[in-house]
Amino acid sequence: MITLTTTEGLQAFCDRAKKQAYVTVDTEFLRERTYYSKLCLVQLAIPGDAEEDAVLLDPLVKGLDLAPLYDLFRDTSVVKVFHAARQDLEIFFIQGGVIPDPLFDTQVAAMVCGFGEQVGYETLVRKIAKENLDKTSRFTDWSRRPLTTAQENYALADVTHLRVIYEFLRDEIKREGREKWVAEELEILTSPATYVVQPEEAWKRVKTRTSSGKFLAAVKELAAFREIYSQSRDIPRNRVYKDDALLELASTKPTSLQDLSRSRLLLREARKGEIADGILQAIEKASKYTAAEMPKLDLSNDKLQVNPALADMLRVLLKAKSDTYNVAAKMIASASDLDMIAAGKRDFPALKGWRAEVFGVDALRLCKGEIGLAVKGQRVDVIEL
Repeated sequence: MITLTTTEGLQAFCDRAKKQAYVTVDTEFLRERTYYSKLCLVQLAIPGDAEEDAVLLDPLVKGLDLAPLYDLFRDTSVVKVFHAARQDLEIFFIQGGVIPDPLFDTQVAAMVCGFGEQVGYETLVRKIAKENLDKTSRFTDWSRRPLTTAQENYALADVTHLRVIYEFLRDEIKREGREKWVAEELEILTSPATYVVQPEEAWKRVKTRTSSGKFLAAVKELAAFREIYSQSRDIPRNRVYKDDALLELASTKPTSLQDLSRSRLLLREARKGEIADGILQAIEKASKYTAAEMPKLDLSNDKLQVNPALADMLRVLLKAKSDTYNVAAKMIASASDLDMIAAGKRDFPALKGWRAEVFGVDALRLCKGEIGLAVKGQRVDVIEL
């Protein structure tokens, strides 16, 4: 087993990888004690059975420069293959400012090929590579050195079996003519906006049903301060204050340290110093919002007038389309999507792109009474009216 610990060694591997059609990639990282993921290990493999065709890269070695890896990621002649790539891509984008191109995510491809919703790597290894994985090292501390043999074997298996899985799914997608489907699904993963958290938008992730403008203004400013503080110090949001404490502060609107001391949910460390000052400043800033500036919850879907009979028919149509195309029904449209269609909504993903071709066009025709559904044995057919 080869572990790359020098920039020269990494450069040599990347030079070899650039002559191949693809390279499989995976990472091991920690995030429990930081805002940003701490990259602890990178696994890489290219086609072939030689020992040097699958390697581990130790990014924790002092003096190691990941520039050759980022250069490989930018080489458009080599497909970069990941499984469930989102967190891996976030790491590379934040640390190196790069998103691998072209990208192939085997989890996305597997869903398109009928393996179910958010299918796990272990399942694909078992069903496609006909192998079993030892997952005992999954939750170990990847920042500790030296790595154990079990850790190294586990990590390397995440890219060696991935070669077999990729080649199978690549060929299956090409055979079914679903390259466009995969490309559409990868658009979010390859967009830099996916990995940039704007502090002024952080409040939208805080779950609340309270629609008061003054309350939401406080939520927005408190969430923004927490985001900025967490990012600048690379600590988890919950180490500043948790969502339940944030909502309590937005409700009580403290204006002094004495007020903060009465909080039931605020961490003791947050009742003084920079965090306390930031909380009080956020509350003061929120108090100056004008009526026009106050944020609003999107409650439009709560007022939908859903036709229940039509929604039930859409569910039958979705099941029929899912069976016909061998694609997970939830990947085509969710239950809430069907309710929105039945309520007259038209601007969302289930009615666009490949989903429109598979389901959306007929869903709208069903709503207009242009088609009906007929049961023939175990099959549901679309009939023209």
